[in-house]
Amino acid sequence: MTQIKTLPTYDPSLFEGASEVYAQYRTKYPPEVFNKLIEIFHLNGQGRLLDLGTGPGLIAIALSDKFAEVVAIDPDPEMLQEAQRQAASVQANNITWIEQGAELINPSLGKFKLATIGRAFHWMERELVLERLYELLSDDGGIALLNTGDDPWVSSLPWKQAAIGVVKKWLGEERRTGERGQGVRKPVDPPHEVVIANSKFARQEVYQVPFEKSWTVSSYLNYLYTTAFSLKIFYGDKAEEFEADIKEALLAVEPSGQFTETLTSTIQVVWKH
Repeated sequence: MTQIKTLPTYDPSLFEGASEVYAQYRTKYPPEVFNKLIEIFHLNGQGRLLDLGTGPGLIAIALSDKFAEVVAIDPDPEMLQEAQRQAASVQANNITWIEQGAELINPSLGKFKLATIGRAFHWMERELVLERLYELLSDDGGIALLNTGDDPWVSSLPWKQAAIGVVKKWLGEERRTGERGQGVRKPVDPPHEVVIANSKFARQEVYQVPFEKSWTVSSYLNYLYTTAFSLKIFYGDKAEEFEADIKEALLAVEPSGQFTETLTSTIQVVWKH
């Protein structure tokens, strides 16, 4: 793995200890999302992909066979180690993994047909990243911001509200993030589309892909441990008590312990020209 100095603004506790459960339990992007990108950008196994904030490689690995080369970047070494394990398990051998902040990208990386960012743009210095991406993309290239639309903090589903109620009981009403659980999540302001509209990029459009997602009590609990607001380390030696509370709350809403929801994955596509 290439080691490059990370930005001092990166908080290494943001997803501390979550890399393995993130790869297994975080909501995956449905195949239709990647099919849409293949259609929009005419992906055919040629060219290069730049995946920023790659985490455990959910996008980089899924699209690796649609490009000749993939460069995947993340400032979290644990996430990159997990990504490499996941890539090796499916023999995705054309990915270069780089440990650094997205803000440090520069022309030495070469040119790319597509840059992808999944559920991570809000953690970045967005204006700077867009400015630097503009120089790295080919004239027919663009950016795709991907989201699975599964934020439980704002869900209207009773069982999700019950789970978040337990999280709030344990951690407080405010949504924690980073600083070993002492930070507070602030709204994304201005929205991504405003930041993009004020950049050099020519146009943007949002596509939506609905899909079904099923959970058990165990898988949803582990999903909560992948979020910046409910990392397992926040509960310390009381984790088993927290898990019992979550189980009780979920089963009170749905005694079968089986949960299904319809999610809407969004693809925010940004074209250079």
